Amino acid sequence: METETTKYLDDLIELAQSSFDEVEYKIDSTPERAILRITAKYGQYRVFVTELLSYLSRQYRYYLLRGNWVEAGFDNSPDPRAIRLKYGKIGKEHAGEHVPHFHLEDKTRLELTDEMTFFSFVTWLEENI
Repeated sequence: METETTKYLDDLIELAQSSFDEVEYKIDSTPERAILRITAKYGQYRVFVTELLSYLSRQYRYYLLRGNWVEAGFDNSPDPRAIRLKYGKIGKEHAGEHVPHFHLEDKTRLELTDEMTFFSFVTWLEENI
């Protein structure tokens, strides 16, 4: 794993440890990619974070749960609902495309967003929860 990637993941862990309680993390890396998984507590909420870094892309999932209820979830997965919302339909040219979006109300509502970072997620939590 590259030094730059290691520093980036270390910075995410440090931010999590300074922002949340009961932080646990795991890094799974190969020469081609690195995955960071973080679980933590934020008041009465559980926080789940996944960052996948590769030479081709950056994928992320930042979720806030109250019990099993998804209070908020930011990710850029190739969610068919997000692709449809962005393009009106899912055609061959957009199938599997990573689209930044925001889940609300236990994932029953979805909004498109700009690309999110872990720092932005922490800031959003501090301002909204």
